[in-house]
Amino acid sequence: MRSKSYSGAQASWGLKIAAFLTLLFLHVPIWIIFLYSFTPDETTYTFPLPGFTTRWFGVALGRSDLWSALTLSLRVAAVATLAALVLGTLAAAAVYRSNFFGKESVSFLLVLPIALPGIVTGIALRTAIGGLEIPFSFWTIVIGHATFCVVVVYNNVLARFRRTSGSLVEASMDLGANAFQTFRYVIFPNIATALLAGGMLAFALSFDEVIVTTFTSGQQTTLPIWIFSQLTRPRDRPVTNVAALIVILITFVPIFLAQRLTAESSETGESKSG
Repeated sequence: MRSKSYSGAQASWGLKIAAFLTLLFLHVPIWIIFLYSFTPDETTYTFPLPGFTTRWFGVALGRSDLWSALTLSLRVAAVATLAALVLGTLAAAAVYRSNFFGKESVSFLLVLPIALPGIVTGIALRTAIGGLEIPFSFWTIVIGHATFCVVVVYNNVLARFRRTSGSLVEASMDLGANAFQTFRYVIFPNIATALLAGGMLAFALSFDEVIVTTFTSGQQTTLPIWIFSQLTRPRDRPVTNVAALIVILITFVPIFLAQRLTAESSETGESKSG
C-alpha cells in the first residue's frame, strides 16, 4: 500500500511539473512582450532592462495608423460575430431538430473551415472573390472571418441543444405557445449562455486573425496585419509590443468570460441532471 501511494505521489508531482513547464512555454513569450514594452532602448533588447519608461504607450496611442487599424479590426470582429451568431444558431437548430439525408455530411462541412489550415481557406476565398469580380473591401474581410466564426457558434449552440430536453419545447407547444413564444421563453433562455460564449470566442478569433485577412483585405490593414508589417522596422519594435499588448488585452477578456460561462453552464447542467 505504501509503495502504491508513493508511486501515486510521484506521478502527481510529475504531472504538476509537466503542467508548470507547459504553462511557462505558453506564457513566457507573452511576458517578454509585456516586459519590453517598457524598455527605454528602441533598438536593442537586453536583460535586465536598462531602465523603465512608459513613453512608448504615448507614442503608440498617438499613431493614427494604429488607431485606424484598431478601429477596422473592431468593426470587422463585431459584424463577423453578429453574422456568426445568426448563421451558427440557425445551422445548429436545423441539424439538431431535423433528420434528413446527408445530415452528418452537412455537420462535417460546417466544421471544416476551422479545421483546414488558414492559408487554404484564404486562397479559396481569394480565388472565389476574384472569380466573382467582387472588389476587396471591408465586407470581404467580414466574409472571410465569418467562415470560421460560424463554426465556433455552431459548436457551442449545438452542444447546448443536445443537453436541452426536447420535452420542454413539446410542452410549450402543447400549452398553446406559438413558435415565437416557444423560442422566446423556452429555447432562448436555455441557449443564451452558449450564444454569449460562442459570440465572445468568435469575436476574439476574428479580432486577431492574420492569415485569412491577408488574402481578403485588399489594401486595408487590420491591427494584426499592422503589427506584422511593423516587424520589419526594428526602431518601431517597442511600439509594436504595445500594440501586441492591446491585442492581448482585448482578446483575453472575451476568451476568459467565455470559458467561465461554459464552465458554469456545464456545472449547472450536471447539478440539474444529478
